[in-house]
Amino acid sequence: MLLCTCSLGFPSEARAQCTARDGLQNQLRLKKTASPIMPQVLVRSAVDIPVWKKITVGRFSDSFALRNALYAVGCGVGGSAGEILARPAFTLSATKADLELFTVSAAELGFQTETASLGQIYARAQQLGFGLAAAEIAPHLRLQYLDQPIGEFLIIGMEPINTWEGEPVILTVANGGAGLILIGQDGRADAEISVASRFVFLRPYKNVPAEAALVHP
Repeated sequence: MLLCTCSLGFPSEARAQCTARDGLQNQLRLKKTASPIMPQVLVRSAVDIPVWKKITVGRFSDSFALRNALYAVGCGVGGSAGEILARPAFTLSATKADLELFTVSAAELGFQTETASLGQIYARAQQLGFGLAAAEIAPHLRLQYLDQPIGEFLIIGMEPINTWEGEPVILTVANGGAGLILIGQDGRADAEISVASRFVFLRPYKNVPAEAALVHP
């Protein structure tokens, strides 16, 4: 099992943040005009996607206990992510529950361009039967995914939470190469995201309208 070695307040955590942030920025940077990226597997309905991972929520009484648990296993928390965890809009489940998570890339949702806006990706995912996750999914997944491969960035499909300055942020569970970390990124609906990026969603619906599979972004 790969355990991260970064802790907030130490140089190693700063390097982990920079590595993760650089990797994320490389995914989002719009430098090239290459041919459209074609998905390897086109998702036509959420019911066709197998469960990727199960996690448990409802294990912590408040966000302080959650943050302490992250520190205890050496997981880093980026600046904006830490701010989101401290915001009143960030809430925790009062009862313990097991949740099934699903991962899918924007390309697999049917986008054939280099990038797509966050709003478009969310709309397409929901159209196919995926549901947005609560913000608490991000830190819980970070705690329960300690063997995350190096170089993997999983964007949590969630409603953004505003920072104290009013900037919308969504959370990403990442391993940038210098340790496991939870970071924030632009949560505006018009934020451009590489279609190669992978998202984590829930699947709340048992049935998806047949016409959803026929709609193309």
